[in-house]
Amino acid sequence: MKNENISSKTGLGAFLTPDNCAMILIDHQPFQFAGMKSHDPQTIINNVVGLAKTAKMFGVPTLLTTVIEERGGYIIKQLQDVFPDQKPINRTFINAWEDEKIVNWVKKSGKKKLVIAALWTEICLAFPVIHALGDGYDVYFVTDASGGVSLEAHEVAIQRMIQAGAVPLTWGVFSAELQRDWAREKTTAELGKIVIEHHGSTGTSLLWELQLLATHAK
Repeated sequence: MKNENISSKTGLGAFLTPDNCAMILIDHQPFQFAGMKSHDPQTIINNVVGLAKTAKMFGVPTLLTTVIEERGGYIIKQLQDVFPDQKPINRTFINAWEDEKIVNWVKKSGKKKLVIAALWTEICLAFPVIHALGDGYDVYFVTDASGGVSLEAHEVAIQRMIQAGAVPLTWGVFSAELQRDWAREKTTAELGKIVIEHHGSTGTSLLWELQLLATHAK
């Protein structure tokens, strides 16, 4: 018999899988990058693109959205190129969860676990995270694919979202959580490519190992 007192944030059911979550990537646009001071912009670009590639590879429904893109700019090309056929939902709402088109997209996906990354952390990430929690969703936010106008703004927003009940994770954890078992060879090779392209020293080490294996196989 299931213990109803067990938290939804513990046990195997707390983990993300390719089948139980959807992702929203919010406002990775030039204006937001220009104002972001918590991280080096190239780091966030690398991480959000790696995150997006991972979601696409595992078949996680993913939505891109912008805010007043006619002034703030389009989604960065590196990210749009991961989903070349998707037209981001352009909004006027600062809080993306107040836009019915976005909420309806999530409802249509049928997923109750949401993974969200955004610029800026303290506003365009925190607002929809807290709002979606109130609507009964389990919300996970990706700290290293998001950034704020200062390190303090980023870190305080993380504290606020955790206090509201959201779960923080990094994009590398997301990829490992979906893979879960290296025996799942259907996705191993493609995930390895993403690691090489976006995981820094881990990627270069993996590439070196693969090159050694190829040499010894000759």
